Amino acid sequence: MKIKNFMFIDTHAHVNFRAFREDADEVIKRALENDTWMILVGSEYRTSRRAIDYANKYEKGVYAAIGIHPIHLHETEAEEEGEEINTTGEEFNYDIYEKLATFEKVVAIGEVGLDYFHLPKTGDISAIKEKQKEVFLSQVALGRKKNLPVIIHCRDAHNDMLTVLKDFKRKNRELFPADGRPWGVMHCFYGSEDLAWQYFNLGLIVSFTGLVTFSDKADAIIRKVPLHKFMVETDCPFMAPEPFRGKRNEPLLVKYVAARIAEAKGLTLEKIAEVTTRNARELFGI
Repeated sequence: MKIKNFMFIDTHAHVNFRAFREDADEVIKRALENDTWMILVGSEYRTSRRAIDYANKYEKGVYAAIGIHPIHLHETEAEEEGEEINTTGEEFNYDIYEKLATFEKVVAIGEVGLDYFHLPKTGDISAIKEKQKEVFLSQVALGRKKNLPVIIHCRDAHNDMLTVLKDFKRKNRELFPADGRPWGVMHCFYGSEDLAWQYFNLGLIVSFTGLVTFSDKADAIIRKVPLHKFMVETDCPFMAPEPFRGKRNEPLLVKYVAARIAEAKGLTLEKIAEVTTRNARELFGI
């Protein structure tokens, strides 16, 4: 399938991860040459710092998000599509991340959130979950203090995510936009219409990945999500869209996600490119 180039923004890319250590700049340049911008998203201090370093190398089109992913708060050994995940646990230091957030190319706090899928097999699981919640809300507070949107990861934890967000927002209403502007995004969304609207009602939008190209399971929610409530992303190097499934993903392939959404909605690719680019620009201020 040949897809015409329109302007796209990959709102969640990890070209700052090990999978791209040999050719990150080539991957970035290939995307930029094809009118695809990107936000490089950190998962702990090292990759957050690296995201900023890459973003600073380019005049425009490459931006950074900084934060601690919940699985980096404890020891984890796992594998995602051939990418080994071995974390030793990082203590969240608010002051360090607040300093990173002052860099000009930083446009978001993320990715942060809750992950109950990769919990360790031993230890006090309840305490680990509570720590995830505490650090997540500290980073939400940092985002609101710096007027930066928050990129939220949630895996097998939507009930707790909704509970803590509702409670935090109720207690800290002064931190959130009074005019209803979105203040964050649920990244890699693959839930129901009801779940999506619960997040919309909290002031969040959603973004779709290559998962939506694997089958027609997401078509129903895609058709019903309003045009101003979603963006597109790759989450590269993971979840390469069809027809590249199983290969290393990269920002340039975000247009295949957009093409699948256009098909499901019965709209042109140009229209999806237009609205998702606008939504990304407005949320991240780019």
